[in-house]
Amino acid sequence: MRKIFVIGIGVGDPDHMTMQAIRALNQVDVFFIPDKGSEKSALRDLRISICERFIENAGYRTVGIDVPQRNASGDYLAGVDDWHGRLAELYGDRFERELGDNEVGAVLVWGDPAIYDSTLRIIERLRANGLALEFEVIPGISSVQVLAAKHRIALNQIGEGVLLTTGRKLADGFPNEAGTVVVLLDGVQAFAGLADQDLDIFWGAYLGTEHEILRSGKLAEVKDEIVALRKAARERHGWIMDIYLLRRSDPRK
Repeated sequence: MRKIFVIGIGVGDPDHMTMQAIRALNQVDVFFIPDKGSEKSALRDLRISICERFIENAGYRTVGIDVPQRNASGDYLAGVDDWHGRLAELYGDRFERELGDNEVGAVLVWGDPAIYDSTLRIIERLRANGLALEFEVIPGISSVQVLAAKHRIALNQIGEGVLLTTGRKLADGFPNEAGTVVVLLDGVQAFAGLADQDLDIFWGAYLGTEHEILRSGKLAEVKDEIVALRKAARERHGWIMDIYLLRRSDPRK
């Protein structure tokens, strides 16, 4: 039976690769490399460089997969479901054509496969559709962990929880019962709309790479700088991957 490793590779620093991930890399016959176009070629190139650095036997193959754009208009959940369906067709086709019955394939996932990534849902969709496929998940160091480490902070405040969410959800306002909110996938910079609240922000972009940018402080004082940095970085590199943490400046409020 075909087997797929879903391997978390961290967020840009090859030194974040775990020993478990490196052992898995060295069992793989075919790597399926998603390609999101020329603007995000650095993401593809890093996956390839990780293979070249850590795999001892160069007999493996790589197969590119052109990732389609998600339809951002209309109903959000319907758009995501349609996008996942198209991705499942692409991956299913490549798995069947490129991976022999007793071969091992791998998908290399930024950060950790279980945190705001679609790969596991795609794999389960393929299996539900009848593709005979065994798979194993290798956890990776996530952007959430790296953000906290770079800013030298604990994720949680004493006795408080941590909420992981998206910019789309944060646009509804800072959750009243939340102690700390970690925000991923914020293309609309929702934090800028919360500047009238007494919040601290810890922001990072391109974490773990040579282009890493970090800023922190009172949200009202640094939000404009972060917006400007984000805009300039996106124009310079053609893409941006950022994450931030918000918490009340006075946790008693």
